[in-house]
Amino acid sequence: MLTRIVRTKAEKGHHVRNQTVKAAVLVAGALLLAACGTNKTESGSGGGNNNQSCDQSKGTLVIGVIAPQSGGLSALGLGIKNSASLAADQANEKCVVPGYKLQVQTEDDQATAQVGAQAATRLSSNANVVGVVGTLNSSVAQSVQPILKGKNIVQVSPANTNPSLTRGAEYGTAPKRQFETYFRVCATDDLQGPFAAKYLVGKAGKKSIAIITDGKTYGEGLAAEFKKQAEKDGAKIVATAKVGEKDTDFSGVIGTISGSKPDAVYYGGEYPQAGPLSKQLKDAGLDIPVMGGDGIYDGKYIELGGKEGDLATSVGAPTDTLETAKAFVSAYKAKAYKDDFSAYGAFSYDATNAIIGALAKTLSGGDWSDAKRADLIKNVQSYSAEGATGEVKFDEYGDSTNKLLTVYKVSGGKWVADETGTFGG
Repeated sequence: MLTRIVRTKAEKGHHVRNQTVKAAVLVAGALLLAACGTNKTESGSGGGNNNQSCDQSKGTLVIGVIAPQSGGLSALGLGIKNSASLAADQANEKCVVPGYKLQVQTEDDQATAQVGAQAATRLSSNANVVGVVGTLNSSVAQSVQPILKGKNIVQVSPANTNPSLTRGAEYGTAPKRQFETYFRVCATDDLQGPFAAKYLVGKAGKKSIAIITDGKTYGEGLAAEFKKQAEKDGAKIVATAKVGEKDTDFSGVIGTISGSKPDAVYYGGEYPQAGPLSKQLKDAGLDIPVMGGDGIYDGKYIELGGKEGDLATSVGAPTDTLETAKAFVSAYKAKAYKDDFSAYGAFSYDATNAIIGALAKTLSGGDWSDAKRADLIKNVQSYSAEGATGEVKFDEYGDSTNKLLTVYKVSGGKWVADETGTFGG
């Protein structure tokens, strides 16, 4: 609520001072309460939450979001949160789940597995949590999956790309469904890594490649898939190295690979390290392209030092070129969120709508209880709709049937789509 204090005539000054003091006390009290909060945020106050034409007499149902809201990867996590909130607001406006108000509860996992597990535990203790959108990081997903499964809570990730999350460690030869509660709406690294290799070795003509990874689940898995295809296509991996998640000085790693004279670097990891690494490579005399996966595809990569000619793959087609995404982009802009929807906003929007659509089918005029979660999982499995990213549908492992990928190039200080397609082996 906004309180406006109007200045009056001088003879009323004493009264005004008293009122101003009271207002200041109220504001200070509100700030104190806010400061005492946790890393949890709630949204859903806009749009349909004030829609009196919808029956919301049965109460509030919660859609959790687990994604980084602070730290180096917050640009991606904030886009995930905002897009989920947009989907919930629109569902409330349209009375998609009659009798109930949908509310998004966001948990900041700080891109850390332990914090993510704590977030999942908090959400799973609430019987009115119908599902969770998240996580961003595959390493965080590994800690979150079993906790949500323990309470039969459906999870739909907009961004996890490690194939083992759905199909197990032997995903290439003996795939096995890991969690019936877990789904994702994006393509996986056993497609993304080879897609990148085909481009870098074939189209870009790079034959002597150094691979640098950050040691995390996502980066290691993606780089391994890239390496297999690059070697198959005739490239030589001339050097490998690892960096730490908190590293800022990459002179040691650059010294390690420089003697092998690579004509490109493939980086398995995320933009907080990849951007500075690219700049430091150039400053050290290695003015060669750095390529990575969707973990570096963000404007922050360029801000942090990503240079002209660097490359990234990302899941799906460019959001702003998709006919199916026009309504999403328009609605997101109309909300005037402080943060961009970023790489996974459209995917988060689709993930949230998959939960909401399945929830509407599950209830069909009935009442919610956590005993309905089993039916909700089945209805997410059978969910099929056209979303912002295209067709939203899941295979028998919980993976998306949408396998589109895009290669982006830094050109003119921004990411520009260069090639969109699928990997066919």
